[in-house]
Amino acid sequence: MPTAIITGASRGLGLALARALAQRGWRLVIDARERGPLEAAARELQAHTEVVALPGDVADDWHRAALVAAAGDELDLLVNNASVLGPSPQPALATYPLAELERVYRVNVVAPLALIQRALPALKTGAKVLNVTSDAAVEPYEGWGGYGSSKAALEQISRILGAERPELRVYAVDPGDMNTRLHQEAFPGEDISDRPPPEESVPGLLALILGDHPTGRYSARELAVA
Repeated sequence: MPTAIITGASRGLGLALARALAQRGWRLVIDARERGPLEAAARELQAHTEVVALPGDVADDWHRAALVAAAGDELDLLVNNASVLGPSPQPALATYPLAELERVYRVNVVAPLALIQRALPALKTGAKVLNVTSDAAVEPYEGWGGYGSSKAALEQISRILGAERPELRVYAVDPGDMNTRLHQEAFPGEDISDRPPPEESVPGLLALILGDHPTGRYSARELAVA
């Protein structure tokens, strides 16, 4: 039974991916900051597979250690999906609170790398690391300086890790616009119901997880169409 760690799996894209993997018999280690929604997600997923649900913040080292310990000695997939937007509405860089920017980088950049470092001994040859990114990492959208630059840093970490660890497949994957809580926080007061649900991005993620694509950056929607 293959094993995956998926962070931020109580809702949105993380939960949608966890559902798809659970239905395919994957053993899952999932986390989220809020205990209630995470436990509800775990109960649903446990109808299909073995699930370990650990509430906590990926920015905390003790929590990252618990996730890796729960996965065991062999890990097939690590999905760094958990992230934070930062202040909402998003401020311009000229007035961006630096303490908030440090928090965004701790969660979106440092925590994924720290979790990868802890997981490396268990990531066997051919295992996959999937870092969820955004088009804000490459497009200079006004107001997205904090979140976008953190995702740009995560993408460069993904590229370098892929070069340093050729026995792994390291993916930076852009899921596209989605109707999620994070996207709603990015557009407070706006109706984002026209955005597609996160389930529409899952086929692209599965193409990477179950396929044989080389290390690199991918668009989930383009993979799904292909």
